[in-house]
Amino acid sequence: MTEFFSEVKTIPYTDTDVYAVLSDLNNLELAKERIPQDKIKDFSFDSDSCTVTVDPIGKIRFVVVEREPNKTIKFQAEQLPFGVNMWIQLLPDNNGETKMKLTVHADLNPFLKPMVSKPLQAGLDKVADSLAALPYNKILDKGTIG
Repeated sequence: MTEFFSEVKTIPYTDTDVYAVLSDLNNLELAKERIPQDKIKDFSFDSDSCTVTVDPIGKIRFVVVEREPNKTIKFQAEQLPFGVNMWIQLLPDNNGETKMKLTVHADLNPFLKPMVSKPLQAGLDKVADSLAALPYNKILDKGTIG
């Protein structure tokens, strides 16, 4: 099992607000134009899953398999030739902000590992940056994000 980790990101919103947005993937509709299109394309989702096309890996569907309020959202990937699980971990700090870290566990065979490790890490970093930059207050208010 190969592990990939994002940097720990500080989000200027409470863990309750961050969890409320990220645990219902329908909320991403309001922010999908902020997702970088150079590596992530064809983004679609419902409350429990999202599907993206990631170059050079192809189409991936992530399904929420577990939610622990204000702490963790766990996903399992489908439509891949190897097993992938992803965790979004949230931790409140004393300033009303939230620390967020993404972790991916991928069951890569020795042939695939050198081909997908760099793009997978780059994709994980982009997702972490994008999630950290979301305007959680506007999403919770169901406002227009521009």
